[in-house]
Amino acid sequence: MVSDDAVFLALANPVRRRLLELLADGPRTAGDLAAQFELSRPAVAEHLQVLRRARLVRDEPVGRRRNYHLATEPLAQVGEWLHPFERFWRERLHSFADVVEATPDEEDPS
Repeated sequence: MVSDDAVFLALANPVRRRLLELLADGPRTAGDLAAQFELSRPAVAEHLQVLRRARLVRDEPVGRRRNYHLATEPLAQVGEWLHPFERFWRERLHSFADVVEATPDEEDPS
């Protein structure tokens, strides 16, 4: 069992969040993932290791390469934890929408 802290710490880093976004489109090799960043391959490998320890990704050996896959269960648990706080976002979004709709359009000639 991985602690919630490990998951949240893994998600706190923007590189790791981007890796998860890339993996949401399907499995990818470590080399393919590393090519998406201006980081060294070992640096990306360290980020993948943190994600593996948090069980946010799993790797599958295929010959000499490893395919990384997104593991959705911990993300679902984060979503469940965040669910009670959604009302605060909705309230702010409604307030924002009210302000936007009340602001006159500067390009509208009428």
